Amino acid sequence: MSDTHVHGTVADGFERVREEFAAVVTAQRGQVGAQLAAYAHGRRVVDLWAGTDVAGDTLTCVYSATKGAATLVTALLVQEGVLSLDEPVARHWPEFAAAGKDAITLRDVLSHRSGVIGVDGGLTAAELADDAVIARRLAGQRPYWRPGSAYGYGGFVTFAVVNEVIRRATGQSLQQVYEQRVRAPYGLDLYLGLPESEEGRFRPIEWWTATPEQEAAFWSNLPGPQSILGIGYGLNSTPPLDQVAFANTRAVRANGPASAGGVGSARGLAGLYAAAVWGMDGQPPLLTPDTVGEFAQLHSVGADLVRGEQGNYALGFQAKGLRYPFLSANAFGHDGSAGAESFADPRGGIAFGYTRRRYGFAWSYPEHDRLAAAVHAAVAAS
Repeated sequence: MSDTHVHGTVADGFERVREEFAAVVTAQRGQVGAQLAAYAHGRRVVDLWAGTDVAGDTLTCVYSATKGAATLVTALLVQEGVLSLDEPVARHWPEFAAAGKDAITLRDVLSHRSGVIGVDGGLTAAELADDAVIARRLAGQRPYWRPGSAYGYGGFVTFAVVNEVIRRATGQSLQQVYEQRVRAPYGLDLYLGLPESEEGRFRPIEWWTATPEQEAAFWSNLPGPQSILGIGYGLNSTPPLDQVAFANTRAVRANGPASAGGVGSARGLAGLYAAAVWGMDGQPPLLTPDTVGEFAQLHSVGADLVRGEQGNYALGFQAKGLRYPFLSANAFGHDGSAGAESFADPRGGIAFGYTRRRYGFAWSYPEHDRLAAAVHAAVAAS
């Protein structure tokens, strides 16, 4: 039986956000299971959830919204001088220089301009669950286009490259730095490596619902597994990657691969961006305004070789000011293919997090626009 009742709280002046969330849940007939959280200038003002078997502290797969947490770790290390954006990756990781990759910089990787989006023959689900294994496979791979000449989204492998650079530079994995410097100090319900003790709060994601005719028409029109899109999304392996089965695997949750293996809640996603820009619960902001400005700056715009016109990237983050024109130009964040959305608008004072447990048909999530606009309007009015 579906549950369309909305639970949780909103601050005074944010009642319209609750109404919009309720409308979204009703349209989904309570079958999706969703959470929405938002901060205004560092203060949590929205904390809502609805749907069968979903609570405010339910954890689920956030897929590429994980890249926001991974980018935050990278930005923190750049801010401290541990990493340099314009230094070749191979300076830390000599094996990466093979096959014409010697000049690729960390900035190239973060802006999706490296051409390193997968490997010939594909990566199995087991390999994609472990950043260190991905890195070993990528080391000898020739880029799929001349580095710097264009950009294309590397859905499953980009932050395995970043992780290997961090490991070589610090002796710790990206996940370890995130846990010690970001998640634990700020109490974030967003994990890059879910402890066994938290498994009871985890709920799996599910495929969309569609008619057999819709399904057949959709899959028949997708590019082939050996296409640029197929390589970028892990479809060139045998068998092609099942995105739902992959994310719901305990090994993925336990390892927390930095491109797509994060597990969290809307509270955790919104809290990540609040901690980055404004700080939380007496803790200072993780990033300085200069670092925020650098990582929020547009780097790769226009047609994406992998995703077509869906691109537009800052540094590691997506450029949310282009995605949502009502936000400020320097808004930044990252969504996830299962329907998560998260961002910060430093000028507007917004930190936003949304999760859902069921894919939208053809990866379509029109409620993102509605909910982001409602939160923006409420914060602007307050």
